[in-house]
Amino acid sequence: MPHSAGCLCGAVRIAIDAEPIAARMCWCRLCQYLGGGAATVNVCFPSDKIMTSGEVRWHDSVADSGNAMKRGFCPTCGTPLFSLAESRPHLTFIRAGALEDPSLIGPQAVIWTDAAPTWAHHDPDLPHYPAQIPPVV
Repeated sequence: MPHSAGCLCGAVRIAIDAEPIAARMCWCRLCQYLGGGAATVNVCFPSDKIMTSGEVRWHDSVADSGNAMKRGFCPTCGTPLFSLAESRPHLTFIRAGALEDPSLIGPQAVIWTDAAPTWAHHDPDLPHYPAQIPPVV
C-alpha cells in the first residue's frame, strides 16, 4: 500500500511505496533540537521505495552515536522530514509527524533515554534503551 508524507507548507511531497520497517522514539540531544524540545518519532523505510518532489535542504551532523548523518528539511517552512545515516544508505527515516497518516506505525522502542530531560515521560509499554540500539536492517 502506498503512503505519503510532506511538509507543513506543501512544498515538499514524499511518496512511499513500501510498508514501514520499524519506528523508534528518540531522545538524543540532536532529536530534541529537531523536535522542539521533545523526542522525535522516526519511521524507517527502504530508501529505494521513496520518491520526493520539491526542494529538500540537508544538514550534515554527527549523531550522539558517532554516526555521520544527513537531516533533510523543507527550506520554506522548516519542517524536519528525513534522517539518513551514511553507514546505512539503504534506509531512510521519515519523521512520523510528516506522514499523512501519523498513526501508520507507533514507536516500537524508546532510545537515548539517558539524554532525555527529567520531565520526559516514557511509555511504560515500550522497551527503553539508554542510548542507541543496533540498526533495524
